[in-house]
Amino acid sequence: MELREKRPALILIDIQKGFLDEDYWGSNRNNKNAEEISGTILNKWRELNLPIFHIRHSSTNPDSKLHETNSGFEFNEYVLPLDNEPIITKNVNSAFIGTDLKERLDSERINTLVIVGITTNHCVSTTTRMAGNYGYETYLISDATAAFDRVGINGEKYDSEIIHLTALANLNDEFATVWSSEKLLNEL
Repeated sequence: MELREKRPALILIDIQKGFLDEDYWGSNRNNKNAEEISGTILNKWRELNLPIFHIRHSSTNPDSKLHETNSGFEFNEYVLPLDNEPIITKNVNSAFIGTDLKERLDSERINTLVIVGITTNHCVSTTTRMAGNYGYETYLISDATAAFDRVGINGEKYDSEIIHLTALANLNDEFATVWSSEKLLNEL
């Protein structure tokens, strides 16, 4: 069975303008074209008339780039939702906590998810883990996600690519199947 026959939902997580400010998030972001790749995937989903869910983070910290009063709260230009596409706003890392995402997926009898978004090691990872725990067949698209450099518990610096690849390795074959966008588009 082809992936499109399973009627997978595309879950776009936190693809917001605020993540363009690398210095704010720890500098040196990998996959700088993750938003553009996510936009290509989104356009394919629209072409195939498959379900789409836009998730955005609304920080409770008024100084955050992702607070609703800041321009960083807005969706990135590559993934602007259409009027008929649901937007789900969350305040924590998981798109399932404090939202009606699971209820919406279940009401549409969706059991296969394709996840893209930012950041790999935070909201993408948390949502992917919960999707796997809920029993969804989940695909995470490696080049349509991104991470930032992180500082370790002893002050050491970890490169964004290492953070990204480690997060993907922790999710692959346990909570999700990790694919490239090329593999995804070939499987549709």
